[in-house]
Amino acid sequence: MLKAFKIGHYTDSENGTGCTVVLCEEGATGGVSVKGSAPATRETDLLKTEKTVDKINAVVLSGGSAFGLEASCGVMDYLHERNIGFNAGGYTVPIVCGASLYDLEYKNFAYPDKKAGYKACVDAKVKNFQKGEIGAATGATISKILGMKTAKKTRLGIQTYRFNELEIAVIVAVNALGDIVKDGKIISGLQDPNGDFVSVKKVMSAGGIEPKNSNTTIGVILTNATLSKKEANILASLSHDGFAKALSPSHTMFDGDAMFVMASNEVKVDINILSAIIPDLTEQAIWSSVMDVNPMDAKVSKTMFALLQKMFKKK
Repeated sequence: MLKAFKIGHYTDSENGTGCTVVLCEEGATGGVSVKGSAPATRETDLLKTEKTVDKINAVVLSGGSAFGLEASCGVMDYLHERNIGFNAGGYTVPIVCGASLYDLEYKNFAYPDKKAGYKACVDAKVKNFQKGEIGAATGATISKILGMKTAKKTRLGIQTYRFNELEIAVIVAVNALGDIVKDGKIISGLQDPNGDFVSVKKVMSAGGIEPKNSNTTIGVILTNATLSKKEANILASLSHDGFAKALSPSHTMFDGDAMFVMASNEVKVDINILSAIIPDLTEQAIWSSVMDVNPMDAKVSKTMFALLQKMFKKK
């Protein structure tokens, strides 16, 4: 499945950070959509429809906030050594896009550097749809309206899809401010002293608590469909509908949500078919990020919960 793509991870479990690299050495049509208001990204302007380059060689998803963008430099080195990239004339320049999430407060201050990005490339394999607390999701958490002490852990979320010759995979590192919901009900999120869910959306709407810029959900959609750059950008934008369905709240001023698309252009498919299924696949990938996760026994203290209840009554 999706034989044109190689996926590799660098995982620093001790410090709680890492990166995930997706390689397409032959070049993939790229697209991106950044909906969150606090992004840390690389080469997203290049993916705008009117820009010259339309093929990319890699997408790097990393922890470490803006520091973690350094991992992309290791990917550049790996591809440069193999003369893979855009023919700029005298030299071949690898086209490497990326985005980082904020995990600096999960364990220790650390971030995936140049060596980490290179190691993830060495690790990269075809059909490597491994889930777990790995790569970009090593330090990913959700429901951080009250800080890291009451946050919940997530893992790398992946949803694959195959119909006839069409193949799709959605990979997400879920590090949202909000909760994860399914059919309108919280399935993972902030919990009160009794273990019941306390809606982050409800806490935010009550006012009086200032969230931090310590979030961001990032991901990439891989497909063997034939897409134009414009269509790739449309699908990247539509994937955020899946964010809106699975994350509550989503796209806040404290999230830097970004989704990439990489298309290997092997199968002709009506764009309307992809438009119909990408939001659902993204939603399902986010749900998968909280299945079989090592639990963080973190609950709101009785004192804080009493304060929240007073805030809710005032509201």
